[in-house]
Amino acid sequence: MRSHYCGDLNEQLNGETVSLCGWVHRRRDHGGVIFVDLRDREGLCQIVFDPDRADSFNLAETLRSEFVVRVTGLVRSRPQGTTNPDMRSGAIEVLAHTLEILSQAKTPPFQLDEHATVGEDIRLRHRYIDLRRPEMIDRLRFRSKVSNSIRNFLDENGFLDIETPILTRATPEGARDYLVPSRTHPGQFFALPQSPQLFKQLLMVAGIDRYYQIAKCFRDEDLRADRQPEFTQIDIETSFLDEEGIMGIMERMIRGIFLKHLDVDLGNFPCMTWTEAMRRFGSDKPDLRNNLEFTDIADLMKNVDFKVFSGPANDADSRVIALRVPGGASLTRKEIDDYTKFVGIYGAKGLAWIKVNDIAAGLDGLQSPIIKFMPEDVVKAVLARVHAATGDIIFFGADKFGPVCEAIGALRLKVGADLGITRSGWAPLWVIDFPMFERDKEGNLNSLHHPFTAPSCSPEELRDNPDKALSRAYDMVLNGTELGGGSIRIHRPDMQQAVFELLGIGEEEAQEKFGFLLNALASGAPPHGGLAFGLDRLIMLMTGTTSIRDVMAFPKTQSAACPLTDAPGPVSAKQLRELNIRLREKVAVPTAAAPAQAE
Repeated sequence: MRSHYCGDLNEQLNGETVSLCGWVHRRRDHGGVIFVDLRDREGLCQIVFDPDRADSFNLAETLRSEFVVRVTGLVRSRPQGTTNPDMRSGAIEVLAHTLEILSQAKTPPFQLDEHATVGEDIRLRHRYIDLRRPEMIDRLRFRSKVSNSIRNFLDENGFLDIETPILTRATPEGARDYLVPSRTHPGQFFALPQSPQLFKQLLMVAGIDRYYQIAKCFRDEDLRADRQPEFTQIDIETSFLDEEGIMGIMERMIRGIFLKHLDVDLGNFPCMTWTEAMRRFGSDKPDLRNNLEFTDIADLMKNVDFKVFSGPANDADSRVIALRVPGGASLTRKEIDDYTKFVGIYGAKGLAWIKVNDIAAGLDGLQSPIIKFMPEDVVKAVLARVHAATGDIIFFGADKFGPVCEAIGALRLKVGADLGITRSGWAPLWVIDFPMFERDKEGNLNSLHHPFTAPSCSPEELRDNPDKALSRAYDMVLNGTELGGGSIRIHRPDMQQAVFELLGIGEEEAQEKFGFLLNALASGAPPHGGLAFGLDRLIMLMTGTTSIRDVMAFPKTQSAACPLTDAPGPVSAKQLRELNIRLREKVAVPTAAAPAQAE
């Protein structure tokens, strides 16, 4: 039906007859001549309808926004002074010979202009309209090109694209599974995969050697702005390579993608241990574009009368830190109060601070509500340790290790953005040597990554001191966002059994849930490891948007719902009977007028 895309027309086609198909972006009537901007996925083209061609002109008068039309006409240069440099086809126009209305359209729920402000709920409910916007099409096109580059790189490096099952068995991987009831196995359930982790390990045992897949994954997680219940993962696994070998290949891939698609050379990625990252930035995915760093001061606070500091300072599981912000003395009291409310979101009970108005004036040059609780020598020692200067503000955090790192780490990022401290550009990083385990509130061990990550010690050393054990895990971080995480896997049954034991997974439970994996590991498993990138997150960063929903064709909302299809939704009683499922009725809350009935 078409000979060209609208956005592909240029002066080289001057004098040729073309056929175009697309949507009416806008119509303008000027002195007896009708101008229509026709839009398709490649861009816009100006169509001119002249009253000398009465049939097409009269039909053009009926056009409205989003009508779908086919136009045949002559390409010609625009008159001098009327070119549009903002359009790829802005030097030419098409004089229409014929017009065919292929489909009429009702008034769209929102304008498709680039600068139109539209609520996300409206955009998602009418996603097929929203995707017509040029910026949305451009992001999906960019995503397609990056995905193709990833496939080409992995193909050229000997990786095989292999699909793994979507209907599988529930496994503990850190989030809740989406369960699928089985009609043919009453009372039994499949699970949608949180990742292809176990299957890609089995592929290594099978001798595939190098595997990849751009895979759909599913996690029934609590609501978070940057998460989706279903997402796309670049899943990679390889045999007979150590951490350095895998990280080297992955770094080359990401550097190549940025160079090809953004003309950005990321350079070599620095390496930082998890311990250093937490000590300096309070985060295992630090944004290195922000130069603000933590300073530990617990040793200075052990004997002060200020219990807010001395309590955590004398607790081995806690931390007392200072964050010096150059130029921060200019912050108003309201701005500081706003930061106090901000850290409260992360569980902080308050935010102590000292303004350094004049470092040469000693205590008289300081402004703070906490100085009166601290001896002069301690204050001076703190100023010296953080290298305070006139015009600085020093924020303090004191709490258990995890909460204080999270709260002041978030403050570091916010202050850096608010005060222009965070520079533009790109700051890649590898974070390595993660702890093997972390403890929950009850003191039980949990895997920091997943239970198939190999420790960097022997099974005996792991059992003797699990809290000090390090894993052979590695995360790729870019601008404070985790692009991908991976590890060397456990490939020997004795090590896997040791990890299961420490996690409280007994031999019987391990055989029930992971018997197939343990049998595979006992069948001659090669050393292997891999990594998985979040494709949605990668494209979000590369396109400069702030939400992964902007780079997905049909995302869910923050409440894991689909406004477009009204999913999730009810199913019929017949379907439930076939699945041997009965829904539990909601129990009405009893009132004084309607007391609860005894069962």
